[in-house]
Amino acid sequence: MKNLIYFMFILILISCSESKENMIPIDRSGLNEDVGTNNNPPDNSTTSGWLIPISEVKDGGPGKDGIPSIDMPMFLDANDPVTNYLNDDDLVVGVVNGGEAKAYPHLILDWHEVVNDIIGNAFATISYCPLTGTAFAWESMVNGVKSTFGVSGLLYNTNLILYDRSTDSNWSQMGLKCVNGDRIGDEPKLLDVIETNWGTWKSLYPNSQVLSQDTGFNRPYGEYPYGDYKTNHEFFIFSASPSNSALPNKERVYAIINGKKSKVYQFEKFTGGIAIKETFNGNEYVVVGNNEIIYAFELNESQSALNFQYEFDNSEVFFSDNEGNKWSVFGSAIEGPRTGEMLKGAKSVVSFWFAVAAFYPNPIIYQ
Repeated sequence: MKNLIYFMFILILISCSESKENMIPIDRSGLNEDVGTNNNPPDNSTTSGWLIPISEVKDGGPGKDGIPSIDMPMFLDANDPVTNYLNDDDLVVGVVNGGEAKAYPHLILDWHEVVNDIIGNAFATISYCPLTGTAFAWESMVNGVKSTFGVSGLLYNTNLILYDRSTDSNWSQMGLKCVNGDRIGDEPKLLDVIETNWGTWKSLYPNSQVLSQDTGFNRPYGEYPYGDYKTNHEFFIFSASPSNSALPNKERVYAIINGKKSKVYQFEKFTGGIAIKETFNGNEYVVVGNNEIIYAFELNESQSALNFQYEFDNSEVFFSDNEGNKWSVFGSAIEGPRTGEMLKGAKSVVSFWFAVAAFYPNPIIYQ
């Protein structure tokens, strides 16, 4: 009961806080802006027109845009003293695109869930669902038109449903698909995302930018909004189904997604750093990481002949192979005979265990 009262207080706080008037927007010069303004709520009165059971779509509480997206993000350099608001063990969502590296801290995303940004001259939407612990980045395009995304106020399997502001369609974050509206059935074009702690990200990308607390909103960043939710395995605000007791509900795991199937890797199994080759659902992968960061790559025929070794030494190099190539955490060969070659990042996510089990039932657990 105490947890529920605290949660309702947070929803009121989120809904009532006011934004600033004097935010400076990110530089959009030379980029095509074509953003829709249809903010009418979706018609949930029938079961038709949804790819998911409407009876399992829940009202999250604050309403549409009640949890406000960050549409004018401000950034700091990683080495700026102002970034001391972050501790080295604070979790961040990292994206690199077009040579530009950016980090989005959980302690800000917990309060906003969606950031509409430009990374490497590409429009991108970064989303994080604090109730499932899942982060994705995708191109902010809907039917070839630039859009922005917001928080719909709806949840499915406890997970965030976004809506796009071009067509007012609803998108399941972890389902990776538009589930209702004009673009129903469409899938977003994903950008590779790394989730790790701030100390590790700074070591990998010391020239990274990091999202500033100057968001335009008054929030107690650094205070987790949901009490002991992420550590209490029995505390749920909304239900998810099916459930699976193979691992603790809120254990953070790394999951490869392949079609309707998933394979899960526990961070504790990567303590000290390892690189393993795996065959899953007809595809070959290399999975590399330590107890702070795991990422996987889908190998082509040429790459599958390589033998990989973990080689992170607090620099951009994350792993190497028997040909003498050195690879970044995003799969770019930065030294060796394959310099410039890219490994294909696996469709994957860091998530609470219960959410993987609900969206991709009966996941395989790496032993």
